[in-house]
Amino acid sequence: MSAMKPFKNLIDFEKAKKIIMENTKEMERKERINILDAEGRVLAASIKAGIDVPGFRRAAMDGYAVIAEDTFGASRINPKRLRLIGKVFAGKRADVRVKKGTCIQISTGAPMPEGADAVVIVEETSKEGNNVNIYKPVYPDANVSAPDSDIRQGDEILAECTILTPPKIGVLAALGLDEVEVYSRPKVKIYPTGDEIVPPGKGLEYGKIYDINSYTLATLLKSMGADVYVNDITGDTKEELESCIDEAMDGDYAIFSGGSSVGERDLLAEIIAKKGELLFHGIAVKPGKPTIFGLVDSTMVFGMPGYPTSCLTNAYVLLVPSIRKMARLPLNVKREEVVLSHDIVSTVGRYQIYTVRVAEGIAYPAFKESGAITSMSMASGYMEIPANTEFIEKGSKVVVNYF
Repeated sequence: MSAMKPFKNLIDFEKAKKIIMENTKEMERKERINILDAEGRVLAASIKAGIDVPGFRRAAMDGYAVIAEDTFGASRINPKRLRLIGKVFAGKRADVRVKKGTCIQISTGAPMPEGADAVVIVEETSKEGNNVNIYKPVYPDANVSAPDSDIRQGDEILAECTILTPPKIGVLAALGLDEVEVYSRPKVKIYPTGDEIVPPGKGLEYGKIYDINSYTLATLLKSMGADVYVNDITGDTKEELESCIDEAMDGDYAIFSGGSSVGERDLLAEIIAKKGELLFHGIAVKPGKPTIFGLVDSTMVFGMPGYPTSCLTNAYVLLVPSIRKMARLPLNVKREEVVLSHDIVSTVGRYQIYTVRVAEGIAYPAFKESGAITSMSMASGYMEIPANTEFIEKGSKVVVNYF
């Protein structure tokens, strides 16, 4: 039996993060998608308006389309009276022309009738039979939207790298676009390894545990803008790991959960070095020391810790920034200064990611142990404790990064 192999050269946490980010390239692949699927996606080319919007003169308010001059001098005491000659609704065209002394009832968004140059809002009128009393004068173009009042043909409406939100997708729809070119999402493949893990939903033998990491990693990275594929659980033999890496080469990330322990089954680092470039193996961080990172061709390969808290914590601090950069998305981490509820004794020499629960401006420790997923599920976020910090006193102000 092989002896246990300790980590010999732990890399500084900030250096590890820098190496990952330096090797993360912004996405260049593009694709066309339906605008119904475009929320949160990043535009791959600027959008110029091919048409004016709304494209015709329309009423901006419910009321009466009039010739503005016919309303001059109108007041509550001496209203102007106009003859009502028709109605027009949104999406319809008036079949009569407004002439001097006449008006047409009009609804918001309806095309302006020929001859009319203003709208009197309904609140400034009253109707008596076929006549309408006007109590307030209007000027030409009052309560009327111009054909290019919203969008002018030829203008750049959305710039490249704009993140598409519901209002911006509304702009695309207003221009008559049903598809849009966006940058592809980072392609992530997750490989759960180890004889000790079992898929949820199956029976559990003594000594086995359910696969947690595939589910936490997949849902986190999907929410951060990645397309994620989860492989079936595989063993952690050399042949099986090599096969997985070969299969992952059409993706941007290959993430192995487990397989980076210090025991005899620790083969992933050796395989990465053989097939590509091993950039680090082990980080001076708590939790998450047994983390591996390397490149095989252009695919970034991560060996994540097997323990659920270590794995998910490292995903937040190392994987998420990389995914967001590749996806051309901002990191957008919410941070808040709060008060620490308890003394914390840290591990000198190791950067610590310390989970906390925040309530009413107070941070309460949430960390149990690296194997306890509830350390994360009950936490609001995490503190970052530098490697040279031994003790943080109760009542100190600390910065929490929210999940």
